[in-house]
Amino acid sequence: MRITRLAATFGALTMALAVAACGGDDGDAGSSGGASGIVGKASGDKKLVIGVKADQPGLGLQTGSSYTGFDIEIGKIIAKGLGVEESGIEWKTTVSANREPYIQQGQVDLVVATYTINDERKKVVNFGGPYYIAGQDLLVPVDSTITGPEALAGKKVCSVSGSTPAKRIQSDYKDAQLQQFDSYSKCVTALAGGQVDAVTTDDIILAGYAAQEQYAGKFKVVGKPFSEEPYGIGLKKDDSEGCKKINEILTAAASDGSYKAAWDNTLGKSGTPAPELDTTKMTNCS
Repeated sequence: MRITRLAATFGALTMALAVAACGGDDGDAGSSGGASGIVGKASGDKKLVIGVKADQPGLGLQTGSSYTGFDIEIGKIIAKGLGVEESGIEWKTTVSANREPYIQQGQVDLVVATYTINDERKKVVNFGGPYYIAGQDLLVPVDSTITGPEALAGKKVCSVSGSTPAKRIQSDYKDAQLQQFDSYSKCVTALAGGQVDAVTTDDIILAGYAAQEQYAGKFKVVGKPFSEEPYGIGLKKDDSEGCKKINEILTAAASDGSYKAAWDNTLGKSGTPAPELDTTKMTNCS
């Protein structure tokens, strides 16, 4: 009799635990609709952490606790499309060398930081976009005789450690003396002080520095791009759902005017007209 009662009690307890477990699963599914990755987080938490540059005028510039620039506006567009208001965004400063680790470690959900899509990076992270196509160029003093990358032999050229432009100088222009820092602002400071002969990165980044008040009339962009740099939005490698959603949001932004507005309110102030966003070039999110 005692065995029978114990068996009955054990059975009831097992059933209760099973019901509780099922109830917990239903609650989790309801909070995110069964979605995972950035889509699930945005839906469930209404918050996102977005990695951005902090020292690139017109693109990603930090002043006090606020960030401004084209990349910042693109980040807001993506967040809004995912259902996250601006107040739910945490901006986190990234540099070129830590963008992949930040994504892989979960320190950020997305990276919108003049982040060139290339095959090497695609091995470890996924990319939505591109949302802009830049080209590598050179920033030099106005009286410089440097006319393009072919004139860099023996010249001190500054770029950022881990960046695509730095790697291109190392591989394609080996006669240049490459100096590397962790930010482009340090390179520009070195250029202003005469420690280097040129700074190299994407043309639109260089134009932003040249237009800064303290450098007005001192520098020029050579205007001879020697690469094509598709800027993408980085996220975790396995988050194909999130990647596809980003591409949908960008495609919508290209047609509803929000992409143009993002440009006009930032880089467009330099007088450069907004580019056409070619949505046929979006990544396949594989």
